[in-house]
Amino acid sequence: MADGRLVERLRQFLSELSPGARALLMTELERGLLRGEEMPGAEIVLQELRRSARGHTRPKRPGSLSRLFFQPLEPVLVDDTATHHHPGRIARVVLQPVWEWICRDLMPGEVTAVNDQVAAAFDDDDAARAEALAKAFQERAIVRIEEAIAAARSDEKVRRRLAGQIGTPRALDDIAAILTVLKARQTLAAFAAHLPNHIKSLDDTNIDAVKAIIESPAAGGPALFVYVLVMTMGKLGAPWQLIRLARRAAGTDSATRIAETPYAITVDIVLAEIQRLINELKAELRSGRGLGVSALLKSIHDAARGMRSEINFSHESAWARGLAALRTQVSDLLKGEIETLPGRVRRLLRPRPIKEIAPNSALDETDVRETELQIEFVNTCRAYAGELALSELTTRTWSDLEHYLDPATSALVENLRVAGDTDRPFRQSQLDAAVRFCRKVFGDDYATLLLKARDVAVSAERRAAKS
Repeated sequence: MADGRLVERLRQFLSELSPGARALLMTELERGLLRGEEMPGAEIVLQELRRSARGHTRPKRPGSLSRLFFQPLEPVLVDDTATHHHPGRIARVVLQPVWEWICRDLMPGEVTAVNDQVAAAFDDDDAARAEALAKAFQERAIVRIEEAIAAARSDEKVRRRLAGQIGTPRALDDIAAILTVLKARQTLAAFAAHLPNHIKSLDDTNIDAVKAIIESPAAGGPALFVYVLVMTMGKLGAPWQLIRLARRAAGTDSATRIAETPYAITVDIVLAEIQRLINELKAELRSGRGLGVSALLKSIHDAARGMRSEINFSHESAWARGLAALRTQVSDLLKGEIETLPGRVRRLLRPRPIKEIAPNSALDETDVRETELQIEFVNTCRAYAGELALSELTTRTWSDLEHYLDPATSALVENLRVAGDTDRPFRQSQLDAAVRFCRKVFGDDYATLLLKARDVAVSAERRAAKS
């Protein structure tokens, strides 16, 4: 249960940071990941920070008993929708409906009594007693859940009623998975203790040792195989590398041969993880190209490239079609964001006649900042364009941007030089925005020269005004 407590403490710590501190931490983590630095635990921290940046909050689970009850599930939980199927993983959002079902329909009186006992134990600062009470309750709940599942499997009417009581899209599958992990909680905890805390790279130096742990009797055998694979993935610096176990087991990169091994499920696990990352990317883009976009794009790119390099998909297969569909999803998702950039820059920087400029007005800072972020975003896309089928679009968009900015800055400098009192603030705000954009496109040296040109133009205007 130590891992679960650490995760809860991490969430509590992050929630207490100021918005500025969370944004700074997210930026530094992303920069470190993009530089290839070893940062154990960075992905889970980024995941929590992204959710906080979007203003999302996870529904609270009522009472300490529920937290202790579900704690063994922590290594296989995934933050995703309840409709997206992850082999060997349980969507965190289903825990609340399942707990409500236990409280309301399965063990209502007992939950109330034990919950009060656990709360009293915590009030007395007796965590050991609280955990003992929760474990005893888990044992009794396991029996009751098994009975409910058995009744549902033998009676269609009971099955429909149970699904309705729980209310999640995959209700029976959800409680079956929860039951499996709860029954095997001691075995899975022992397996986790044998794994390294962090595996920077799953390669020839350690893959056989990791594979031996997965195949050892301590791992619980075939019934728990998919769960121990998911737990192993949680230790990897690059989760997609889980598929290397499949390649090792098959002794070849042939997708056909890999599909014949028990480790074929690793491919499905990684494909589901890529889909989750794409869903995260969609949410980030809806929030306005949030700080998590760069890290998400890198993770998706690396996973897609890793799959194509590790497995030979030359023969048509469901895996090949699935990966192709994911790459298309990303391409379609990013195209709109990329294509609108040149037009947005032109709208802000186009030279305007004085009659279109309100006295003492300026460009909207939010608009300028969002455009600056969009330039950064497109530049990030360029780095990953090949694997995400965006090379032609990003090359064309960036070229359009370069060809527009270079002559446009000269016109902006000249307009500032001859500006009058009423239009000068607006024209200077345009040139200041151009400096920021050019710094992203052409680099610091170009931006510095443009700043000097701006200062010369302002000085010339002041001298003209004095004369």
